[in-house]
Amino acid sequence: MAERQILDVKGDWSVWRPKVRPGGWAFQYANPHYPDVDDTAVVALALHRHAPERYRESIDRAVEWVGGMQSRNGGWGAFDADNDYSYLNYIPFADHGALLDPPTADVSARCVSFLGQLLAREGKRDDQTLAAGVEYLLREQEDDGSWFGRWGTNYIYGTWSALAALNVVGYNRRSMPVRRAVEWLLARQRPDGGWGEDGRSYWADQPRGEAKESTPSQTAWAVLALLAAGDRDSAAVKRGIQYLLATQNEQGLWDEELYTAVGFPRVFYLRYHGYRAYFPLWALARYRALGRSNLRTTPHGM
Repeated sequence: MAERQILDVKGDWSVWRPKVRPGGWAFQYANPHYPDVDDTAVVALALHRHAPERYRESIDRAVEWVGGMQSRNGGWGAFDADNDYSYLNYIPFADHGALLDPPTADVSARCVSFLGQLLAREGKRDDQTLAAGVEYLLREQEDDGSWFGRWGTNYIYGTWSALAALNVVGYNRRSMPVRRAVEWLLARQRPDGGWGEDGRSYWADQPRGEAKESTPSQTAWAVLALLAAGDRDSAAVKRGIQYLLATQNEQGLWDEELYTAVGFPRVFYLRYHGYRAYFPLWALARYRALGRSNLRTTPHGM
């Protein structure tokens, strides 16, 4: 019943997309008016991986809604489409610089991951929505090989998201975008085997992919990114896995003091306590699963 309410209620997004049927999920519990593209893609991706025929109607609705929320440049924002009128950030009460919801690499990568997994398993590749999303991601790759992360800190998060997406649509370690991203990640691995990045990276004149210490969640993102690129047997991945194993606490979780999630870049940051639990576990499980299979990388969208 809760799923049906979320799928059938129109919110503010429908002002600019009035002909698109509702079909999203929200970040919060019981929030039918403000679904977001990022969470919708992840939920539908998980449903498709688990039982595609059982959840066919919900998955199809998500495909329709995510496709309808694509911006004209091929990317996706979190809550709206084509919300990129940057001049609005210069009005006095918008001095936090985050009044808008423009397309970003991390959210767009999630949509490409979802659509790419769906179409790959159905033997389809010719899809204009997916193709436009991939082209957007390729254009958004930074000169140093990384991708920006809006909702997780920062370029490590964005690079993991993009590599997961490119992997499922057929880009491998030999392709130039993937090679450049891998080189960027390898250059930022810390002496302890982990990765870390703080909020300074949201300023243009500050270093990217650096912090005073490694964090479990960001190490997991980097490991998952390298696994998506086909680097399961690399020394860097093994060192990252060893970092995660060595820092696991007595409760079986990980401690993480630094903030690795984002409310508004350069304004305030968040600490989601789940990050330090499920991302390291995800990376360890993915590493073990690939080691037990004959696959070089994951066949899934994430």
